[in-house]
Amino acid sequence: MSHVAFYAGSFDPVTNGHVDMIAAACRLCDRLILAIGVHPGKAPIFSAQERAELLRQICEPVAAELNTQLEVITFDDLTIDAARRVGATILVRGLRDGTDLDYEMQLAGMNHTMVPELQTVFLPATPPARHITATLVRQVASMGGDVSAFVPPVVRDKLKAKFAKR
Repeated sequence: MSHVAFYAGSFDPVTNGHVDMIAAACRLCDRLILAIGVHPGKAPIFSAQERAELLRQICEPVAAELNTQLEVITFDDLTIDAARRVGATILVRGLRDGTDLDYEMQLAGMNHTMVPELQTVFLPATPPARHITATLVRQVASMGGDVSAFVPPVVRDKLKAKFAKR
């Protein structure tokens, strides 16, 4: 039986926390779909195409090492609908702390009510990644701070280039 997992997020930017979750998710499935949520009301730093390219560049070697097929897609509807379209049976959600758990439990309950065949799996962030959020990374980078400890080198360089243009 093939296990297809679905990990959705904005990935704006891809952080070491995301990579941490992706490596953990690869250990649970045969195929992992990284799904970039695209919402017209948000103004991301990176385009969906740029985020997809970064995810592939950073995560394909991780997935290959763990014998997991990796696919990157975009979606602009409900996560559960996008997950169903690709045949996922597992929704991967990362947890950094108790605040995340409270929110994620509500979300998992709603998702289960709508699509009972999708199993939400919570993965705890490793200690070195618990404090990393894409929001904080964007804030630090926008003010010229060093984000090297929080993102892969290619993302650090892309952030420097993006904010140098502003």
